[in-house]
Amino acid sequence: MAKWFETHLPKIVLAPSFIAVLIFVYGFIGWTAWVSLTRSKLMPRYEIDGFIQYDRLFASPRWDTAMNNLYIFGGMFIVISLVLGLILAILLDQQIRVEGAIRTIYLYPMALSMIVTGTAWKWILNPGLGVQAMVQGWGFENFKFDWLVNPDMAIYTVVMAAIWQSSGFVMALFLAGLRSVDTEIIRAAQIDGIPTWRVYTAIIIPSMAPIFLSAFIVLAHLAIKSFDLVIALTGGGPGYATDLPATYMYAMAFSRGDVGQAASSAMIMMMVIFIIVVPYLYSELRAKK
Repeated sequence: MAKWFETHLPKIVLAPSFIAVLIFVYGFIGWTAWVSLTRSKLMPRYEIDGFIQYDRLFASPRWDTAMNNLYIFGGMFIVISLVLGLILAILLDQQIRVEGAIRTIYLYPMALSMIVTGTAWKWILNPGLGVQAMVQGWGFENFKFDWLVNPDMAIYTVVMAAIWQSSGFVMALFLAGLRSVDTEIIRAAQIDGIPTWRVYTAIIIPSMAPIFLSAFIVLAHLAIKSFDLVIALTGGGPGYATDLPATYMYAMAFSRGDVGQAASSAMIMMMVIFIIVVPYLYSELRAKK
């Protein structure tokens, strides 16, 4: 009996968590997929009626805006965060005296929630309270920085806030990668007279390809599911100028009472995440074999 208990104890301990994940994660994913194929509106229906919700989704101008914003936000957020994080990591890798202070300053935003970040940047970018009001108070009365209320520029305020939040995390990843590079390789290159910038571009950075890929996956995931930052900073406005798929899904489910549209948009978001994550997981598993 004791031997049986010892053998099956891990299974007994993990069983509740496994069942909970099976029901509340994969079960609800299956439920959402089913509802997305029905004519559900305010209340869910369960009679499958084809891809009518997806037809409505792709015909919606608001969904087009949300997807275009995702391309702009995701592209700029990922690229700038990667570049800025790499530059900061390389600077800190030079063993400067104030490394600890700089690292703390850039890592601090990671400790804040997206709600706090969005609220702080909402104050900073508010034309009546933030940067515009401050500069105009210095005597530059013609200065204008109203991106937060400008429908054409509002999405870029979300980009700025997201980069501020996440670039420190990318810096930490790259700094760990730089510190793990074999110093003998660097010394040998320096003895051969290779400039420092060439050592980084030809030897160190290419060797960090797995870290680049990991950072890209994390940032892409954050971009696709961004919701709280947009809600706190712009509320999806002006109008729906800063809508992202996540805010569109929330609006359909809880503001517009359109469960079918919310479900179909959620499935599209999940497919996009799968397209990004599955090849990464496949390459990792293949590398281990």
